[in-house]
Amino acid sequence: MSVKKVIGPTFEEMLHPDKIEPGIRQLALKKFREDPLDPINLFNITWRGPDNRIKYMVLPKELTGVDANIVVMYSRDFPTGSHKVGATYSILVEKVIRDEVDPSYHTLIWPSTGNYGIGGAWVGCRMKFDTIVILPEEMSKERFDMIRSYGARVIATPGCESNVKEIYDKSKELKAQNPDKVRILNQFSEFGNYRFHYYVTGNTMLELVEQEGIGNGKVAAVVLGVGSAGTIACGDRVKQVFPEAKVVALEPIQCPTISMNGYGGHDIQGIGDKHVTWIHHVTNNDAVVAIDDMESKKGLQLLTDEVGKAFLKEFIPEEMVEEMSTIFGISGVANVLGAIKIAKKYGFGKNDNILTIATDTIDRYRSVMSALDKRFGKMDRAEAKARFESIFMGVKTDWFFEGTLENRRRWHNLKYYTWVEQQGKTVEELNEQLKEEYWEKQQQMTRETDELILDHRRRKGI
Repeated sequence: MSVKKVIGPTFEEMLHPDKIEPGIRQLALKKFREDPLDPINLFNITWRGPDNRIKYMVLPKELTGVDANIVVMYSRDFPTGSHKVGATYSILVEKVIRDEVDPSYHTLIWPSTGNYGIGGAWVGCRMKFDTIVILPEEMSKERFDMIRSYGARVIATPGCESNVKEIYDKSKELKAQNPDKVRILNQFSEFGNYRFHYYVTGNTMLELVEQEGIGNGKVAAVVLGVGSAGTIACGDRVKQVFPEAKVVALEPIQCPTISMNGYGGHDIQGIGDKHVTWIHHVTNNDAVVAIDDMESKKGLQLLTDEVGKAFLKEFIPEEMVEEMSTIFGISGVANVLGAIKIAKKYGFGKNDNILTIATDTIDRYRSVMSALDKRFGKMDRAEAKARFESIFMGVKTDWFFEGTLENRRRWHNLKYYTWVEQQGKTVEELNEQLKEEYWEKQQQMTRETDELILDHRRRKGI
């Protein structure tokens, strides 16, 4: 039986939702609260709110301890509460609009360590596909619950955030059982992920610093943790406008794969997946920094626990403390600590803007916070003060690796072991990624996809 295609916004409409047909835009905003599982919510995939203002916060300098402006764009108000829903939609809509996948027939596999799987569950089911998410068993309970609540099936694989090979292996196993019917949508290699962040996130960052009059109206640095390395594609767009901007990748100290060819388990859920992804433009990165996972978790608890918030309110306005408690998850705090590190390392001043992302919120880490209480005891004011001074004020400039010509080539070469030896890419394809034209070609496909979506609407009379 044929299933009608569900097609949502263009890349341009995700960047500028005011360009969506007004009736659709208003209905989507209405359904966002009333019925978050209605497919019309695809038109709420944007960094902007109902007023078309970008959702962001310039962190108080009392928290960061640096003069530079640390500007956080936050994902709280996306469908699913994470910007990963934009990556999953972009990957899938590119394939649907080109008739590469059919909701009447195909089963979608979304290999993930968290938010991508949640996004895949939400998008896949809204676009009428049979949907399976592959997720490491040590991810937070909230992640599994959300995936199931969106109507998808979920399969747990052994390990934690950095156990990506196990996810790949399970995906291949399912594909082998029915190769014609099963389609694997791998965030680590699908360029729809890259294109969403290059076009939508990157241009949003540029418009933010210009339109909001922050600092000198330029971007001094973009600092982002890399899991799939989709989000850091925004840095490619930023550097096209501000060539002097530093694009800095962040990973866990406990799993310093890019910086040290390292390995290991960690708990900054969403980053540090023990390999260099296919879509990561590493030769465009100016540095890599590493952040401690326990400091990221304890820092999140400081920002969200009532005792921690009470301490922060002693020197930070109450409304800012309350807002910060709703926009951060573990990786968002890691991004902030990385931004502070970069501000200190480069000596950025009061007019310089460092852009980063809060990728999700505390709602999917309550169980992680409870585990901290069991391990270390409930936080009191003395502990809150100690965490503030050591974690935020005490950021050092160690674990910094500059993007020299040699280092960038090393980061690129690491792709060989995952993608050529294990995942079927060729050496010739890998070598093409050393050319800027390769990445420019990927960027240009956003226009082609938008034209196909608009043509589909015209043919369907939408």
